This record gives sequence, C-alpha cells and structure tokens, in this order.
Amino acid sequence: MSNLLKPVLSKTHRYLLQQRSALCVSLGMGLLFPLLTSYAATDEKPTSQEIREAVKQFLIRESTGLPGTVTVEVGAIDPRLNLASCAALETYLPAGSRLWGKVNVGVRCSSPARWSIYVPGTVRVSGNYYVSAKPIVQGQALTEADIASVQGDLTSMSSGVVTDPGQAIGHTSTMSLGAGIALRQDSLRLQQVVLQGQTIRLISNGDGFKVSTEAQALNNASEGQLVKVKISSGQVLSGTAKAGGIVEVSN
Repeated sequence: MSNLLKPVLSKTHRYLLQQRSALCVSLGMGLLFPLLTSYAATDEKPTSQEIREAVKQFLIRESTGLPGTVTVEVGAIDPRLNLASCAALETYLPAGSRLWGKVNVGVRCSSPARWSIYVPGTVRVSGNYYVSAKPIVQGQALTEADIASVQGDLTSMSSGVVTDPGQAIGHTSTMSLGAGIALRQDSLRLQQVVLQGQTIRLISNGDGFKVSTEAQALNNASEGQLVKVKISSGQVLSGTAKAGGIVEVSN
C-alpha cells in the first residue's frame, strides 16, 4: 500500500472508531434511562394533591346514578403525614359506609410499601323533595293540593324524605304538620280501604264469569294490599283490597 493512502485510511479509521464509540454510548444511555425513569416513578412519595385528586375521581365515579345533581368535595389531608413511595394508589369505601353526605374514603398502597389512610369527603345531591303546602292534621288523607315540590340538598334531609308525589298522594298523615314541613315516608301510610272485622263485598273473577258475595275481612288493608277474608262456609280466601270495601280474587 502506498504511503499516500495511509493518511487517508488513518483518518477514515479514526472517524469510524469515533462513530462506533458514539453509537455505543447512545445505546448504553438508551438502556439506562428507562431504568432510571421507572425507578423514579416508584420512588416518589405521593403528594397530598395526588391523593386528593384520586379520592375526588373515586367519589365522582361511584356517585354516578344518584338522583339529582351530584357535587363532591374532598377534605384536607394532615400535612404531617410522611407516606412511603407508592407504585399505585387504591381508593375504596370502608365497609358499612355510604356515598351520601359526609364520608371517609380509604386510600391504600400495596407496593413497594404497605400503608393506608382515610380522607374525608362530602357528597351532596341536589334534587326535588316534597313538603306540606299547608297545615295538615293527623289522619288527613293527602291530595295533590296538600303537597308542594321544593329543591334542596337531599343528603341534609332526614332519611325517607318523600321525593315522588306518588309516595304522598292518597296517603294518610300519622301526625299534624305545619306548612312547609318536609314529608317523610315513615309518617305517611296508605289509607285503609278494608278494616278487620268489616263485612266486605267479595268479587271473584273468572274466564267469562263474575261472582259476588259477602265475606268478613280478617285484617286491615290499604288499596292494592293483600287481605284475607272468610266466607259463610268458613273457608278463608286471599284477595286484593279495593276502595269501597271490595276485595277481588282471581280464579
């Protein structure tokens, strides 16, 4: 090989060595960085903001389907908490809890360390409920004119508040109420159309026939409820109570 070519080959050789070294460094760094990124992701301690956001999303997701307009709030987390790093936060509702009003949401970690805390939250549901439109006396059967619809936070109301007019109309109030009082289902009962010991008209409907006779009611019943009656032969039958002291049985 001539001496003239040696400098050229030497330069080319040095260039190729430099490129190979750069490629090796690049590949090495490519293998190294994912490990560092993954380690940093699992080595970071969860912040209060991250935990509160996880709780907020949990409350929003789990409260879907509640009646009315739902809003959620997440309370503060004790800044003195020193939680270990966590690969993934898990939120849950403690046994016996209900997403209604004030609630505590559990947040726990399984890896790399195990820990759990409770974060306070609030679930508010704004919807319609019914109140007495005017004073109501005990034993009064309610009509559409006796009730009025108002809107408010249902979670702040007593349990069993009336949210549908059908839960009140035709029912009898078990107590006297002033105007504007929220109606509760446990203070209303369907008006009894059949009384125990009452002589009722028993109607038996069949395919192409209808038989009517007198019978004695063995229990009280509101319209649509099941009532037992005894006919003159002593046989006991069950039927559906209707207005006007009528009991219907089907054959």
